[in-house]
Order: sequence, then C-alpha cells, then structure tokens
Amino acid sequence: MEWTLAYTIWSCISLGVVLLLIREIFLVSDKKQLPPGPPGWPVIGNLLDLGGALHLSLASLSKKYGPVIWLRFGAVNTMVVSSADAAMELFKNHDLTFADRKTNEAMRLNGLYQGSISLSEYGPYWSMLRRICLTELFSSKRITDTETLRANCIEKLKKWICEEGQKKGAVEIARFAALGNFNVILNAALSKDNFLDPQSNEGTEFFRSVSRVEELVGMPNVADFFPFLQWLDPQGVKKKVERALEHPLNIATGFVKERIEWKKGHLTSRKDFLDVMLEFQGKNGEPTKISEKNISILIMELFIASTDTTSNTIEWAMAELLRNPNIMRNVQDELDQVVGQNRKVEESDIGKLHYLQAVVKETLRLHPPAPFLVPRRARENTIFMGYSIPKETQVLVNVWAIARDPVSWDDPMSFKPERFLNSSVDFKGQHFQFLPFGGGRRICAGILLAERILHLVLGSLIHSFDWSLEDGITPETMDMSESFGIALRRTHPLRAILKERRCR
Repeated sequence: MEWTLAYTIWSCISLGVVLLLIREIFLVSDKKQLPPGPPGWPVIGNLLDLGGALHLSLASLSKKYGPVIWLRFGAVNTMVVSSADAAMELFKNHDLTFADRKTNEAMRLNGLYQGSISLSEYGPYWSMLRRICLTELFSSKRITDTETLRANCIEKLKKWICEEGQKKGAVEIARFAALGNFNVILNAALSKDNFLDPQSNEGTEFFRSVSRVEELVGMPNVADFFPFLQWLDPQGVKKKVERALEHPLNIATGFVKERIEWKKGHLTSRKDFLDVMLEFQGKNGEPTKISEKNISILIMELFIASTDTTSNTIEWAMAELLRNPNIMRNVQDELDQVVGQNRKVEESDIGKLHYLQAVVKETLRLHPPAPFLVPRRARENTIFMGYSIPKETQVLVNVWAIARDPVSWDDPMSFKPERFLNSSVDFKGQHFQFLPFGGGRRICAGILLAERILHLVLGSLIHSFDWSLEDGITPETMDMSESFGIALRRTHPLRAILKERRCR
C-alpha cells in the first residue's frame, strides 16, 4: 500500500514536470514579445533569482532589466512594475484588464478570498462589497459622525501607554497602536467599545495569530509555483493557515452570531455597518443576500487590515523620529503651536499640522504597508507598453521600489519630511511615484479612515509624551531592518521610553 501511494505521488509529480517542459517548448516562440527579464531555468523558472526579501530582489532586477520585467516562478507567469511611468500606464490605461486578484493557496483556504473585499475577483460581488464599505463605513460623512468614538479610543490608548511606561519604563509601540486601532474599527463597524485591552488574552492571541497568518501567506509555497502539487500541500501551508486563522475568525464569527441573536428580539432605527451587511438585499445582478460566512470573513478582514497595517506605519514613523531627533522636535513644536499645552489633539487640527502630515507621507514613502500591494491578475491577453502579456499573468507593482526611485525622488533613501512641504504629491492614487495604498478601482477602500487614524494617533503620542530610546541604543545604532511578508514589518518590535508631558 505504501509503495503504491508513493508511486502514485511521484508519478503525478513527474507528469506535472513533463507538462511544464512541454509548455515551455510550445511557448518559446512567444517569449520575444514578453518584457525583458533574467533567463529562467527549465521547470523552476526564476525561483533561484529571488532572495529572502522579495521587494529588494525585484528592485535589483529592475535596475538591470528595466521598469517592466518578466519572471516565471515555476508555472506562474509574473510581470513586475517598478517605475512611476509604468505604474501610471497600468492604473490609468489598463486598470480594468488587470483588475482581478492573484490569490495563492493560503488565500483560497475555505473560500477566504470569496468573502474578502481585497481578495475577491472583480465583478458584481466585489462592486457590491466596496459600495457598502464606502457608504456605510468609509464615507466622509460616516467618518465625521464617528469622530467622538475615535477620540475616546485614543484617550484609552494614551492611558494604557502611560500606565505601561510608569510600570515598565519602555513600551512596545506597535502593540498598543494595534490595540487602539482594533477598538476604533470595532466601534465604527459593530458599535462595540474597547473589546481589547493590554491585559486581554484575546488581544494577545489575536495579534499573534494575525502575525502568523501574514507570515504564512507571504512565504514561498511550492504548491503555488506548481499547481499540480496543491492537493498534496507539501509544506503544510494550508493546515498551518487554517490553525492560525481559527482564533481571529472565531472572534469575527462570534460578533456576527451575537448580533443575529440580538436582532431577533430587538428593533432599532439606528443601523451600523454590521446591521447593513446582515439586512442587505441585492438587486441588478447582485447576490440577494450576503452569507453569514462571508460577513464573518469581511469583519475579520477589517480587523486585520485596520490594525496591522496602521500599527506598522505608526511604529515605523516613531522609529524614524527617534532616529532623527531634530525631526521629532519639529513635530512636537508644531503640535505645541497649533494645539497648545492645555487641550488634546483633535481631528480638526490635522489640516493645520502640515509638518505632521509630511512625516506621515514620508513614512509611507519609505515604509509602504504592503510593498507589492495586493497582487493583480490579467483578465485577458493584452498588450502593455508594447509587450504581450498572457491572460492569468500575475502582476506585482513594487511600490517600495517606486518610492525609492532616484528618477522620481531626490536623495530617496533619506527620511526627509520637508520634501512634502509645499508639494501637491499625495497618496490618494493620482501621483504614481507614491502609491502606498494602491491606485485605480482597487485602491484601498479605507484610505480616508486610515489617514485620520495615522495623524490622530501619531500626533497624540508625540503631543502627550517625550520619547527616547532604551539605554544602550543610539540613533546611529538603531536596527531598522525589515521583515518581509504581505506586510512590511520591523524585524524587531520598537520599544521606547516615554516621559509624561500630559497623560490625560
């Protein structure tokens, strides 16, 4: 029996390899029309050209082969865009052609991508989800209406940080930022207040699980490169992702089930985002209802996206400011001038805090939340910048490399917020040298809320506390290394010492 099973497995693998070789032979005549790129090996393609940090490897290859390069990862054709001009061509003239998502095995687990706004295929269901999110959660009116809720969450965050600093001396900034951001989105979407706090086991397990999911989704998986191995799951990625997702999905599912039970005995005229999702009735080709499973997936996605990417950006911003004390003082001086000593930072102040805005932009330039955004996929055969791009090609936009391109930026490797003062360059998707939230029709739906939270949290932390590095660490010796995944994290969490300026 064991010999038969092993024989069957190796026969299937051998057949898959033969089919890949045949495919290469028949496609050789088309390769002259493809974008330039390094020559690949039979079967494995360009897998050996990649290092541990994919964004760095592809940025290096683009310097040699140009702003649009062609790679093959096993059976996966991939086009990489690494310049502002190429990104503009993609988002302005080919956005619809490349509007689908390229999902991997981990993203497809248990239909995860089908309920997700960021991963679902372009079509009526995605359009419906985006419309609901933009009108019921991320619209300017909705964001303004929930301003008081965010202010309350920020006050809780400052209190927690102040207490932690008094108790331990140093605080782990990303952890507290993530707690605060989780409660902000929970309050806005589900009308629940402060579900997580620093002593919460739920919070510790949630963020541990999210980190593990991001690590697994971003890691190379042989079953993604060779689809005929998907049934075998040779690295056990699907099982690991399923275990890691269990906790955050259970939290989201619990909220949904709780609301369904509550609605059976209560009527209310005031509806939040979850109510709208549960009561949705589609029209004009849309689904008639949104399944409970897909609502739970979307709620989980909102939790993960709003907490992880925002907290990472706040952590990177604080790291850069601690590394550049003069810039930190400039931000604090502006806050003292605009806000003063006797009140808290409010969202209405943001428009007057020009230097703080520049710091946020410069942080997003050097440390975009997702270095390749979410991979896209060609919906049909197309011609892009003179090259023939086959249907199903994976498209990676290396926004990390674009934002460090000396063609678009002076002294691109330095942290200089001043470059954004008196500049119209913004991150709303119209300036293609600066795309931390993407562009086109699949630009991040929560960009307006993220903008508010980033400025409010960062401004409040700098206004309320004086910050310094732990003993033995200087700005010159700070570790600024990156840990690559679907999100770009610091390799080592930032810990900093705070001194109270105003804890209330």
